[in-house]
Amino acid sequence: MMHIVLQDRRPSLASRLAALALAGLLGLVAAPALALQGMPTAPQKLPTTPLGIGMHVIKAEVAQTPREHAIGLMWRTEMGANEGMLFIFPQATKQCFWMKNTLIPLSIAFVDDDGKIVNIDEMQPQTEGTHCSAQPVRYVLEMNKGWFAKRHIQAGQKLSGAPFSPPR
Repeated sequence: MMHIVLQDRRPSLASRLAALALAGLLGLVAAPALALQGMPTAPQKLPTTPLGIGMHVIKAEVAQTPREHAIGLMWRTEMGANEGMLFIFPQATKQCFWMKNTLIPLSIAFVDDDGKIVNIDEMQPQTEGTHCSAQPVRYVLEMNKGWFAKRHIQAGQKLSGAPFSPPR
């Protein structure tokens, strides 16, 4: 007859606490490393431009570079009632956005060269489904979720402001 002795292989409380401490330390080391690799760990703050639509004035941060586009509104926990982010691209193409690492719900308007809203969509935080323009556009405006609907702003209406003004 064979006799088998079973040992308790669960880690002790001390070893579990040591592992948690090590994980915390690695997190402190990893965050700067991620930032060095181009992965944001905090919200970006960009220069702003005023935009208008009807009687509403928007304070829009302007994202113009590929890095600014990639970070967008990631890591924000709040945004002012009439604040948003305007993404400006070098040429009109079909634009698609997702909400990875974005903590607040947003409404997104896809805007043509003349400032006309092509289509509007609603986006939930921390999702990776895409939200795309119905046609090629150069501009995309993100606002707090429901901003356009609460103001009865729809596709076909025009934004005004420096990005949509003809060159002088």
